Amino acid sequence: MVWFRKQKKPLTSEDKRDLATDVFVKCDGCGEILYQEKLAQNLHVCPQCGHHMRIGVEEYIGLLSDEGGFQETEMGIRSTDPLEFTDLKPYRDRLAAAERKTGRGDAVVTGRATMEGIPVALGVMDFSFIGGSMGSVVGEKIARLGRLALEENRPLILVSASGGARMMEGIYSLMQMAKTSVVLARLHEAGIPFVSILSDPTTGGVTASFAMLGDVNLAEPGALVGFAGPRVIEETIKQELPEGFQRAEFLLDHGMVDRVVDRRELQATVARLLRHMLAAPQGASGEREG
Repeated sequence: MVWFRKQKKPLTSEDKRDLATDVFVKCDGCGEILYQEKLAQNLHVCPQCGHHMRIGVEEYIGLLSDEGGFQETEMGIRSTDPLEFTDLKPYRDRLAAAERKTGRGDAVVTGRATMEGIPVALGVMDFSFIGGSMGSVVGEKIARLGRLALEENRPLILVSASGGARMMEGIYSLMQMAKTSVVLARLHEAGIPFVSILSDPTTGGVTASFAMLGDVNLAEPGALVGFAGPRVIEETIKQELPEGFQRAEFLLDHGMVDRVVDRRELQATVARLLRHMLAAPQGASGEREG
């Protein structure tokens, strides 16, 4: 019977070059080698350890919106260079490179959407665009989305993924913290729900403004959420930080977030919260009475 056994030959370096590099991915949580297609079907959550890998804007929109229910707004806004800033290269060149890389005008996508039939205003930040940093355009688009939510009586949902304020815009970037916070205060006064979803990472001026101002603040498992980085804090206070400091679970234990939610349960959780806050029956469209 050995005649019918296929002999296995070790892979040569040429064979290895022929293998697709994007077929498998290694989990940063447990080191397991995972099949990329099955991982995508599991929303990029490791089936072995539950580690949540970063996903992009399109994935979050698809996850949180009903099929065909998202309509993008404010697509034409672009950042300028008011300070004519240059570090290793001019800021204008960085903007152009980021736009070519992502196909987007800046680090947030906003629009109208429906979630389990509930009309919402949805914004998702893009960490791949200059680290999801908040410049004038990001702040303006979020503020306009908030005003849209106010005018059309839609709950606001924001998914944050950011390294903080965009240093290349200096004070113009820092002003966006106040701008976005003012719009959220108007939503609160009008009784329109705002659900903030914190993904990995959510840091700096974004954390210090709109990201932590939700009526409900949700975080993905293991997400880094904080203002300054752990290393900066340790060097400042000259103390070693506790294990898991600034991770979602630590913040939940200390009352900074309301719930840590598995990505696979995110849409159902947010929809259930909205129906509760809108006093709508389970499974209803979420339209507000009166």
